Amino acid sequence: MALPFTMHHIQLELADVDRGVYETFDLRLARHPSETVRYMLVRLLAYALSYEDGIAFSKEGLSNSDEPPLTVRDPTGLLLAWIDVGMPSADRLHKASKAARRVALFTTGDLALLRKDAKSRPIHKVEAIEVWPLPPQVMERLEAHAGRDVRFTLTRSEGTLYVTVGGETVEAPLVCERLSE
Repeated sequence: MALPFTMHHIQLELADVDRGVYETFDLRLARHPSETVRYMLVRLLAYALSYEDGIAFSKEGLSNSDEPPLTVRDPTGLLLAWIDVGMPSADRLHKASKAARRVALFTTGDLALLRKDAKSRPIHKVEAIEVWPLPPQVMERLEAHAGRDVRFTLTRSEGTLYVTVGGETVEAPLVCERLSE
């Protein structure tokens, strides 16, 4: 028998000053049995920091490894953005950049390792792939407060990310990098 998903109720206030996006979300996130809390939190941050009309979590979650965790589609269903999480392979990034106009990756992984893998084979439009590194020590502090019913306040201003949860504010630089650097 398959293990059940764990449902998380997340209230999120977003003030993305850098992009002029201000939203409040009341989300239900299903965490796959094989998914870590950290991965789920990176998905949540990716959603908030990439928020625009047409953004959606994958319908099948981690059950379908061919799909990205997040997508942005126009009203006709055209894939505009493939938003990935973690340490995808060069093959996956190649597929993503051929499928979508924009590819973004949110990761707590080693950028040097990602760049080395990216150089191991040609990747379509590698220079355009956005990489958003999230410091692991910041994610550790957020994980400590990530219960099944939680409230986050997220602010991005002048390249700095501020996340408040459980009475604690965590601060981290948030700068877009490129795999081709």
